[in-house]
Amino acid sequence: MNNPIAKGTLSANAIPAVSVTYAQDGTSTRPNALGMRPMQERAYQKRGEQYLLIKSPPASGKSRALMFIALDKLENQKLKQAIIVVPEKAIGSSFHNEPLSKYGFWADWQVEPKWNLCDVPGGDNGGKVDAVKKFLDSDAKVLVCTHATFRFAVDKFGVEVLDDRLIAVDEFHHVSANPDNKLGDHVRQLMTRDQTHIIAMTGSYFRGDAEAVLHPDDESRFETVTYTYYEQLNGYQYLKQLDIGYYFYAGRYTDEIMQVLNPNEKTILHIPNVNSRESTKDKIRKVEHIIEELGEWQGIDPQTGFQLVKTAEGKILKIADLVDDDPTKRDKVANALKDSAHKHDRVDIIIALGMAKEGFDWIWCEHALTIGYRSSLTEIIQIIGRATRDAPGKTRARFTNLIAEPDASEAAVTEAVNDTLKAIAASLLMEQVLAPRFEFKPKCADNEPTPGFDYGEGGYDPSKCNVGVNPETGQIQLEIKGLAEPKSQEAERICREDLTELVTALVQDKPTIERGLFDEELVPEELTQVRMGKIVKEKFPNLAEEDQEAVRQHAIAALNLVQQAKHSVNEAGGIYNPNPDAINPGMTNPSATNPGATNPNDNGATKNTALIDGVRQFALSVTELDMDLIDRINPFGEAYAILAKSMSEERLRQVAEVIAAKRITLSVEESRELAKRASRFKQEKSRLPGCISPLK
Repeated sequence: MNNPIAKGTLSANAIPAVSVTYAQDGTSTRPNALGMRPMQERAYQKRGEQYLLIKSPPASGKSRALMFIALDKLENQKLKQAIIVVPEKAIGSSFHNEPLSKYGFWADWQVEPKWNLCDVPGGDNGGKVDAVKKFLDSDAKVLVCTHATFRFAVDKFGVEVLDDRLIAVDEFHHVSANPDNKLGDHVRQLMTRDQTHIIAMTGSYFRGDAEAVLHPDDESRFETVTYTYYEQLNGYQYLKQLDIGYYFYAGRYTDEIMQVLNPNEKTILHIPNVNSRESTKDKIRKVEHIIEELGEWQGIDPQTGFQLVKTAEGKILKIADLVDDDPTKRDKVANALKDSAHKHDRVDIIIALGMAKEGFDWIWCEHALTIGYRSSLTEIIQIIGRATRDAPGKTRARFTNLIAEPDASEAAVTEAVNDTLKAIAASLLMEQVLAPRFEFKPKCADNEPTPGFDYGEGGYDPSKCNVGVNPETGQIQLEIKGLAEPKSQEAERICREDLTELVTALVQDKPTIERGLFDEELVPEELTQVRMGKIVKEKFPNLAEEDQEAVRQHAIAALNLVQQAKHSVNEAGGIYNPNPDAINPGMTNPSATNPGATNPNDNGATKNTALIDGVRQFALSVTELDMDLIDRINPFGEAYAILAKSMSEERLRQVAEVIAAKRITLSVEESRELAKRASRFKQEKSRLPGCISPLK
């Protein structure tokens, strides 16, 4: 899945791109007899739950899934009303009327215009808060409002007025377990009172900071429906390839942006925040400069407000500027973007700063280009989601993050290094998010093959640690010797649902990634056992110690096996692309130096088996696949290997020196924990654990 993209003319160097090719079998967009796509059907099967958490990628149909469930709760579960809560007004349009009966459902989704407060002029407070109370006192069934309006209303009227109602919170990652998070506090109050139903929906169930979304005790009360990125993208009808690239540049981004911006791709371009080091401080001038780079300005379309630009090839580009703060200009442009009468041809490039992120629906977007690092991993996931919609004729989508490379001559070199580390963390996380789901099993003598899994040539071998794949779901089953099994239902749920959240916590812990990449004296167990063990204990303090260890092992296995799969394929001279003719080993990826290029040999017929093949290669390359071996792998080893190829030797040395200057030693507590683990290992296996990592 990771593809080290070749350097083009851009002086920026490429952090590895995640490049994933999917089966394109159409299953994720194919409706059943009730008009439900697979994710929606899966969620609807849990419609009777009082607390339901839906984790599903952008564009998978969460809004419509909510409509199905809410209608059932209103009609068959005797709830009085449904209140849909969205983070910003623009997302309210996702809950406009839908003729669901036209596609087989038993009712239509209808919201009276006056009760979709996202369409009502004015701020989130004041009259809209009073409108919430009027709705609660009325016979109307559905209200749509923003998170802010909902917070103000609960503060004013209390949670008691919401009894016997459904509260559906879209983009649930805005909630936090921190007591200072108002929305999170209101959710906790509602759950303590236990008189409402709650549906929480998110495409990125990690906030991108150290705070948990929900306290573990509260989260355990939710029934979870998970639909993975792999299931979603593998089942598209049109889109078959997703590339994610991180690029360094020297100097000013405005001088080199055309190396990554292809005017022939439908693009959403996010310029850097005015306070970031990439910014030139004048956001209006930034937009003007980008337009100048694209071609000759021809004026403004009077109907849409789009900027018209003529390229060197003679093409007229329509550019939507969402950066200009002038409300009359921006509102005209925003309304034109919503105009359903002009779908594919309505715009070519959207330039934004704080807009066009979560909930922004433009299915034709082929390229999400972000300049400057975004501190929140959640924000990155949401931006990538703008490009992952399925659309006729759209076979490839990509996300590019253009980042200023570290330079020791800059006063902000430490900040630059931090951005570099964050970019690597985001890359590692996206590899995990886009991978098929793992199912780990302890290797036992009486193990048998699981129905529905393909164990490769020769089938299931009782004498080996087998790797199987379910061709329907893409799920990978892997047997590991010495793997601890979760004992409680909650630990089983965590191993099934929450491993990505644990990986997120590890890879975005700055001291951890610094040591993993640049500490040559690192003992990998300091990260895999001690650091991940501490993360598990902090996140799930109520689990028994044996369950905490099982969860830790499953999380590290998921992270390290993706990395080892990547390493195995790269060592063999290949890349994470299942079609060997699409990008030949040793040749330049056509999309790297020519972003709009396609490969004539890419017939799209093969499925994404590279990750599975890489896992099998790794399993076969070791004498025995056991947890001790997996714990002795540095999770950041392969990331360092590719970074060393992507960054100049001088820059890499500068980064290492900055990190070495603030290096911390292993704490007494961490040393004690390692000693305890070594002692337990010796008691269980009658030998000391190994001390040499297979990789850097």
